[in-house]
Amino acid sequence: MIIEFINFVGASTLTICNRLGAFTLFLLEVLKTSLTSKLKIAKTFAQMNRIGVESLSIVLLTGLFTGMVLALQTYIGFQRVGGEQFIGAIVALGLIRELGPVLTALMVTGRAGSAITAEIGTMVITEQVDALTTLRINAFQYLVVPRMLASTIILPFLTLFSMFFGIIGGYIVCVYVLELSPEDYESSIRNYVELTDIHGGLKKAAVFGLILSWVGTYKGMNTHGGARGVGIATTQSVVVSSILILITNYFLTKMLEHL
Repeated sequence: MIIEFINFVGASTLTICNRLGAFTLFLLEVLKTSLTSKLKIAKTFAQMNRIGVESLSIVLLTGLFTGMVLALQTYIGFQRVGGEQFIGAIVALGLIRELGPVLTALMVTGRAGSAITAEIGTMVITEQVDALTTLRINAFQYLVVPRMLASTIILPFLTLFSMFFGIIGGYIVCVYVLELSPEDYESSIRNYVELTDIHGGLKKAAVFGLILSWVGTYKGMNTHGGARGVGIATTQSVVVSSILILITNYFLTKMLEHL
């Protein structure tokens, strides 16, 4: 019994190490390709449109209603201690530092990250990637680098819109629903929100954009098992990306706090 348990732990550890190693080597291959080959600028802009512009509506809705519910819940708590004048600062800081980057990344993961995996995975199982290799076209340069670069660049811009609309949503609830003073809402934001808070949120967004495209392209390039394999890879891509984003968010918060 003990030997079986030790074997299980050892086999699981080796499997995890192999997968982490392959995952890391994939990123190193992407970095090598981006530095040693010409960037496909047109494809990068096309991916920025697909990942960013086409995700704008869902990001705006997410930010708007997140700000509204955050303002409402903050009011419920602050009303008990007479701190309604600080609601604006809490809503703005919560959206700028945490909720804006994280929720934007999770929404884009569900919409665009899954699409990246499904598209590349379908190309793999239908041997289109093999055809590119036969034609001496670097699959990483053609498929992977534009998507990863586009996602890393466009996520901070999406996050900015999410932050802005979230603050507007909080303002709408505070002023028109709760009938609080708009001056208190605006002045608390001006007094307590600093530019470094915005910089930190945008840095997080860029890292999250890299993570979701990294996982999406990796799962897509390693798809196998036909149509069922594409579905499995897509599901795994969304789950793994979401978990990594949430875990990375904690460590980025600690690092930015020390900096």
